[in-house]
Amino acid sequence: MSHPFQADARVHAFAVGSILLLTLMLTFLLGAWPALLVGCLTLLAALLIWRASPRQVPAQSGAVLSPADGRVVKIEKARDPYANRDALRISVFMNLFDTQGNRASVDGVIQQIQYFPGHLVSTDLDTASRHNERNVVVIDSHGQIVTLVQSAGLFARRILCHVKAGDRLTRGQRYGLIRFGSRVDVYLPPHAVPKVAPGEKVSATTTILATLVAA
Repeated sequence: MSHPFQADARVHAFAVGSILLLTLMLTFLLGAWPALLVGCLTLLAALLIWRASPRQVPAQSGAVLSPADGRVVKIEKARDPYANRDALRISVFMNLFDTQGNRASVDGVIQQIQYFPGHLVSTDLDTASRHNERNVVVIDSHGQIVTLVQSAGLFARRILCHVKAGDRLTRGQRYGLIRFGSRVDVYLPPHAVPKVAPGEKVSATTTILATLVAA
C-alpha cells in the first residue's frame, strides 16, 4: 500500500508567488535573463524539497514509521507534555534539502491537535521542542498513544497540517509539511522498542523507527 502526493493549493500558491516576486525583484537588479535563470533554479529547488512521491508502507504489525525524511538526532526517555505521560521520544531532524512533507507514523484516530506560534530557534537545539512554532498531533493507535510534534526551523516559520481532531489516519498518509529545515518529535509509550540509532538516516514511511508492544 502506498499514498500518493496530495497537492495543496496553499503550498503551490506560496511557492509560485514567492518565486515570481523574487524573479521580478532580480530583473531590476540583474536583468531579465539572469533573473529568469535564478527563478527557474529556485523553482526546481522548491519542487525537490516539497516533492512527495508514493512510499511503500511496511506491513509489520506494531511498526512505528518515520514521519519524515532526515536524520535521527535523539532517542531518550522524556515527558510527553501534550498527552501528559512518560514516553520514549525519537527526534528526526530535517535539513533544508530533505523532503519537507510529513506522514503518519501509525494507524489511528486523532485525539487532539494543538498549535503553538512559537519563536525562531534552531531545531537542532533542545529548546526547539518547547519554544519554536510547532504543531502537535496526538493519535490513539489501537489503545496506544503516539504524539507527533512538527517543529519549524530557523529560516522560516510555516507549518501546514491538513488533518483535524477526529480524523482517522493510516500509516504513511501525508498529513502536513514544514518549510525549510525542521524537526519532528515522536513520543511513544515508554515500553516501545527503538529500531534506529542516533545519527541514522531515515526515510518517511519506509523506515521503521520503533515497534509498539502490549503494555
